[in-house]
Amino acid sequence: MAKLEDQSGQCKPIMSELQHPNPAQTYERYFGPTIADPWTRVLLEYTDVQPRQHVLDLACGTGSVARHIAPLVGTEGKVVALDINPEMLAVGQTLPAPSGATIEWWEGSAVAIDLPSAIFDLVVCQQGLQFFTDRAASLRETRRVLADGGRVVLSVWQGLQLHPLYEALFEATTRRLDANLTNVATPFSLGDAEELRALLNEAGFHTVKVTPRSIDVHLPAPAEFVQRTVLGAATSVPTFAQLDTAGRSALVESVSQEIGTVVQRYQDGNRLTFPMFSHIAVAYA
Repeated sequence: MAKLEDQSGQCKPIMSELQHPNPAQTYERYFGPTIADPWTRVLLEYTDVQPRQHVLDLACGTGSVARHIAPLVGTEGKVVALDINPEMLAVGQTLPAPSGATIEWWEGSAVAIDLPSAIFDLVVCQQGLQFFTDRAASLRETRRVLADGGRVVLSVWQGLQLHPLYEALFEATTRRLDANLTNVATPFSLGDAEELRALLNEAGFHTVKVTPRSIDVHLPAPAEFVQRTVLGAATSVPTFAQLDTAGRSALVESVSQEIGTVVQRYQDGNRLTFPMFSHIAVAYA
């Protein structure tokens, strides 16, 4: 099997991630500019956001969408960035502030949004809905906080079968941890466009349109991508918590060895280039 190497030509674990994982910092440093920001630009094509509008970035993560929207609504607009993860919010607040509206960072749940009704013109949610514990309740809450005529624009990944690199990584990881693939494949668990459309209709939205989109993403350091994806996926498996640093390192190395040939299909020098597929949904309150 082919071995994955880092930029120094060596295959080695990211020890700080194995010993003291900080997912929020990892996400922003590695996945923010390579996946979140390019897809934010796609999402913005569907928002028709205007100056002075009030916008909620739901499940904002480290705030990619909020930072892109703040200049568009301007200083007379309003941007609230809400997420249940305080570490994500903390990282987002350390990043340079954009021009335009000052972003208000709120910790809270999408299933029970602690904000008044009918106060937003637009709610955006990038790759969040599939993770919510109650998708139907979260969409009802989204409808509640939107003013009449307001709209929601959200994205969810299409099915895992369209993402063979992730599929290989997830299958190899769960096999070694004696877990089910569904335990780690949550990011790709809402890939059916009709299911997404039905959820929005049942929450009281109308004029629902779901559009498939794809773009190529480019990630540096293929070995780092594999290691971070394995570790991120494994955190949802109870047996992973029982592994010490050596066990986690062995897991990463074993998966890396197995899927090396799959990774090489997408390797372009010191980076990976592969397509990702998403559904963009637009619906009106």
